[in-house]
Amino acid sequence: MTLGYLRKFFAASGPLVLLWALLGAGPVAAQRPAALRGTVTDSLSGQPLAGASVGLVGQPGGTATDALGQFRLSNLAAGTYSLRVGALGSRATNQPVTLVAGETQGVEVALAATSLSLSEVTVSQPRDLNQNLAAITHIDQTLRPINSGQDLLRLVPGLFIAQHAGGGKAEQIFLRGFDADHGTDFAVSVDGLPVNMVSQAHGQGYADFHFVIPETVEALKVYKGPYTARFGDLATAGAGEFLTKTGLDHSQVKVEAGSYNTYRALVMLDLLGGHHLLSKKPENAYVASEYYYSASPFVNDQCFKRFNGMAKYTGQLTDKTSLTLFGSYFTSNWNASGEIPTRAVEEGLISRFGSIDPSEGGRTNRANAYAVLTTALPHDAVLRQQVYYTRYNFSLFSNFTFYKDNPVGGDEINQTDTGRNLYGYTGTYDRDNRVGTRNLHTTFGLGTRLDDSGLGLRHATQRAVTDTVDLGRLHEQNVNAYLDETLELTDRLTVNAAVRADLFVFDFRGQIADSTGAFGPLRGRVNAARVSPKLNFYYQASPAVQLFLRSGLGFHSNDARGVVRGINPAQALPRATGAEVGSTFKPVPDLVVNAAFWYLRLQDELVYSGDEGTTESVGPTQRFGFDLSARYQLSRRLFLDFDGNYSHARLLDAPAGENYVPLGPVFTSIAGITYKQPNGLSGSLRYRYLGGRPANEDNTVRALPYFVVDAVLAYTRPRYQFGLTVQNLLDVDWNEAQYATETQLRGEMAPVTDRTFTPGTPFNLRANASIFF
Repeated sequence: MTLGYLRKFFAASGPLVLLWALLGAGPVAAQRPAALRGTVTDSLSGQPLAGASVGLVGQPGGTATDALGQFRLSNLAAGTYSLRVGALGSRATNQPVTLVAGETQGVEVALAATSLSLSEVTVSQPRDLNQNLAAITHIDQTLRPINSGQDLLRLVPGLFIAQHAGGGKAEQIFLRGFDADHGTDFAVSVDGLPVNMVSQAHGQGYADFHFVIPETVEALKVYKGPYTARFGDLATAGAGEFLTKTGLDHSQVKVEAGSYNTYRALVMLDLLGGHHLLSKKPENAYVASEYYYSASPFVNDQCFKRFNGMAKYTGQLTDKTSLTLFGSYFTSNWNASGEIPTRAVEEGLISRFGSIDPSEGGRTNRANAYAVLTTALPHDAVLRQQVYYTRYNFSLFSNFTFYKDNPVGGDEINQTDTGRNLYGYTGTYDRDNRVGTRNLHTTFGLGTRLDDSGLGLRHATQRAVTDTVDLGRLHEQNVNAYLDETLELTDRLTVNAAVRADLFVFDFRGQIADSTGAFGPLRGRVNAARVSPKLNFYYQASPAVQLFLRSGLGFHSNDARGVVRGINPAQALPRATGAEVGSTFKPVPDLVVNAAFWYLRLQDELVYSGDEGTTESVGPTQRFGFDLSARYQLSRRLFLDFDGNYSHARLLDAPAGENYVPLGPVFTSIAGITYKQPNGLSGSLRYRYLGGRPANEDNTVRALPYFVVDAVLAYTRPRYQFGLTVQNLLDVDWNEAQYATETQLRGEMAPVTDRTFTPGTPFNLRANASIFF
């Protein structure tokens, strides 16, 4: 199988590998052009500015700074230019630069803070062209208040989340027609550290984002669809990269208190304060910690407790080498009311915030560490190497069917993922080359990830385990490599072509109970591979209009327990085929719009049900839709934003009328109006709308729509801040999570398929106060 895998890899990647090899000797030495490289920082704090627009006055093209505030302009003729740099919330500046043929000129630009102006936002993309939502997400993070991990996920345009197990469980994710469960089709990472857990006890790709302290996040990169070679497993609907701050503008202490005995405390401390630790060059180091508690509005007190702690160091060791070190620890425990049947509320058996089984809940903890070494090499090359490690534990008690299978003790289950060790390495080699007079950027990546964990599924009554369904040891490894080439065909047209290869080893050793309860061995080892080519085009029609056409193949892996149970190895990594066409444009200086028509086909949605310990295939699925995002500045301090997303999802092998994809969102919308002063009063009024959708294949049970309005008010000064948050301002009854589930209540003679739900939060207030020093 390995030889066949290699043949497929070289067949798909051969042209790109040959091109890379031909260019490896270095630039073509004809009339060698000049280049400009620099860093953009905030003039007051000295911190790098991400997303700043950079260009030469009177010249086509342009770029934007990356997360470290760095930029590069290549393929320039020698001469004197005016470099224009602008950023959201900073005063734009023009700076003269003189370029010499064959040389790279370095420049540093410091921008002073000023009122926010969307006219400074550029639709020219940074070097990472596939991040075509960069302008939108940068505006959102600048304007929107962020107080929780849920708020961070909601920064992804078109992404909806639902919590249905007491606050401590990972959110259910909806995006581009997917009910992506807890992350099966949406890959999430923090500073290159993967968040998703493969073959997790509760669900494939389980992405618990609660270990991230929201105030430490500096930037978000959004990639919708399977078009970026850097992402492999789980990145079918898309991927989100969250980047934490390299340093702090100031230290901070923050306290919050609100309805339902909700409390939160945050401390962030700058450790260096201008001093040096490992070198005499620029360094930053800080620590942050967070404690959160909430009783919740539920009759069954959630007693939700969470603690986070983290430390990060970033330093320039030499002129060409930088080092980043990171460590964090997270722990959480909670009670849950679960998903309750609609009929139980309508018949008055319980209230909307009641519970059928009050013993639901769980606990989890996660420790993370990583190190990143970045080295500048000759020929404008950069080598980035990262090693990471995670230690993870998880235990969840749930009851989805109540008394259907066990009329006496109930159907509670306990899912455990204990002692998981996650080891990983990622290396990338970036280099600028030349094809004639055109710039070619090459990225070669190599990585591996190894998960080793004890998995278990047991029956329980009131959190007391009664018997075991399956139990064993997981060993799952992914080895991957990719080659990504970005070539400027003309001053306006750029092509990005890439290929990625993934090899998986699924290994599970354990036991599983049959229908009679007798144990039998569940042991196996399966190898599977995927080659995923990508091809994307970007056309800069004008400084205010960029067009894009993107296509690519991707995949998501399935649970190792399902793979080793005799499932066809080809279905271990069901393929996703996607394409989209769209534009990012500014019809007027103060309006930024991103629009895209997209299509995605999944070869086989093969699902392992951790709740029942079984595997089922729903066959191939097809989705298409339209995304629209707009950000508009009404006045100097007043901003509007709107996201509208439509998707059409169907099962391809099912007859008409029975081919709905359960819980796939059809229409979603988020919008708001924001008032923003740099140092003073700010506030926003926002709504979230999730339309009605089928809850089962024949649409006989439907998930209800909801429309929720939230409000935020804050007063900010250089040394302090006060804020007030109102959730569900109109106090509507809404269902956050909904399912079509066959359940049986105590006293019922037979199970009933009903809409089960977790109610959304009612009207509640939360106040906060911060001190900066």
